[in-house]
Amino acid sequence: MALTRILGLSVLAAALIPISVFGSISENAVEDEPETGHKFHDPTEIVAKALLCFNDKYIYINCEESYRLNESGDLNVPFDKTDAYCNGPCLDETHLVLDCIDNILTNFLFYNKATIQDIRDTIQAGCGTGSERGKFNVAEHLKAEANNANQIVVGPGLMVILGLGVLL
Repeated sequence: MALTRILGLSVLAAALIPISVFGSISENAVEDEPETGHKFHDPTEIVAKALLCFNDKYIYINCEESYRLNESGDLNVPFDKTDAYCNGPCLDETHLVLDCIDNILTNFLFYNKATIQDIRDTIQAGCGTGSERGKFNVAEHLKAEANNANQIVVGPGLMVILGLGVLL
């Protein structure tokens, strides 16, 4: 009888521990929301809040307005201003805008269908030392990446087909 009672209490404890652990995790997840004073649950409010990052006077302070990232996903940095953009405040401030957006809405899509990571990749290539230096056209960067992805997919696929042809 005592063994049955101990076994029953052990089963009950084994059942209650995961419930209390998962309960505290989900409770902490709600508590870990940013303390902004507002809880944004409406999708239009969330997007509107993310769009405010582009006009935040505490983020874009020193970057010339014509070089700033905009909602369209465009970076209008002339080739001859690459060094000024990449070595000046614009690079840091643009990353701050991207961080601001990412903290509010991680799956944000710019009007040109670029993601936050696409913009970061374009900036890295535009400020890099390779052949893409000075090229900040996000749409062209996306198109080049899509072409490279198609070549990568076609390459192995073609090798498999040719390999099967040799075996037959």
